[in-house]
Amino acid sequence: MERKSWGTAAGRQVELFTLELGQGHRALITNYGAALVSLYARDSRGELADVVLGYDSLEEYLQDTKHFGVVVGRHANRIEGAQFSLGGKVYKLAANDGRNHIHGGPGGLGRRVWDAEVIATATGPALKLSYFSPDGEEGYPGNLQVEVIYSGTGTGGLRLDYSATSDQDTILNLTNHAYFNLAGQGQGLILDHELQLFADFFTPTDAESLPTGEVLQVAGTPLDFREPHPIGARIAADHEQLRCGNGYDHNWVVRRSEPGLVPAARVKEPTTGRVMEVLTTKPGIQFYTGNYLDGVRGKGGVSYPRRSGFCLETQFFPNSTRHLHFPSPVLRAGERYAHSTIYQFSAE
Repeated sequence: MERKSWGTAAGRQVELFTLELGQGHRALITNYGAALVSLYARDSRGELADVVLGYDSLEEYLQDTKHFGVVVGRHANRIEGAQFSLGGKVYKLAANDGRNHIHGGPGGLGRRVWDAEVIATATGPALKLSYFSPDGEEGYPGNLQVEVIYSGTGTGGLRLDYSATSDQDTILNLTNHAYFNLAGQGQGLILDHELQLFADFFTPTDAESLPTGEVLQVAGTPLDFREPHPIGARIAADHEQLRCGNGYDHNWVVRRSEPGLVPAARVKEPTTGRVMEVLTTKPGIQFYTGNYLDGVRGKGGVSYPRRSGFCLETQFFPNSTRHLHFPSPVLRAGERYAHSTIYQFSAE
């Protein structure tokens, strides 16, 4: 695996790693924020393009406000009122999304330098990134040891295996916040991409993008992606949920009949033929259409306007500390958090 120095952050060495995924695909990953910086995938003509939004330099990642490609946590997505109760105690977190908490706070895992180790797996070299989050960091309880292993599937896909333990009961909800554009980063909007979500239900939100606690059927709504639809076909529909999210910014309930990795989403870009399939062990997936991208300058100096990238974030449901009937993000002391997600790339 190629690795090179990429600068320093918080007085620590930051590196950039090149991971081979098979089929000529490759990913570039840094130990700052455990971030996916680039992913090169072939189109139907065999041509490679980088399909992940991001930056050219570490310095730009240090100033990033869009969470490009990083592993967010300890708790991805939103927590209402920037606090939660666990074991009879209230834990107060940073209010970094209005009055609410999002993506682990301003000093969350996506802002930390992780330890890096190249390891051997059945599909070739893999990258293990580890971080120790001390008790009380960003307000969360427990000394948390967390790791994510990035590996290639050997068939053109990227696999992420998350693992963690804590010495106290805590909450944990890790995901990767990559923005994708299967035409290539900087190649226009993602509204023509055809999306299928393997989900019959979603969790509606209020005006603060907080799940209300309801679990509703997608049938009869613009959130019905059980069959493939262009992302932009209904994004401007006169529907309360699209007004609340400023577009799509919702959690879908992944359909599953068994534990383990199951299909959650499939996306095809029609002009290049690139296909991305998402498989996960998590109960939910957040589909976000880059509604708050604002022309930030990305790789190669290109501008990323609104809806020039989409996210498919595998997760526990947002605000699940408030709605106890949602799958629980609680990690008990001594138990192991273990979840996996695969982003599989192909062309047709």
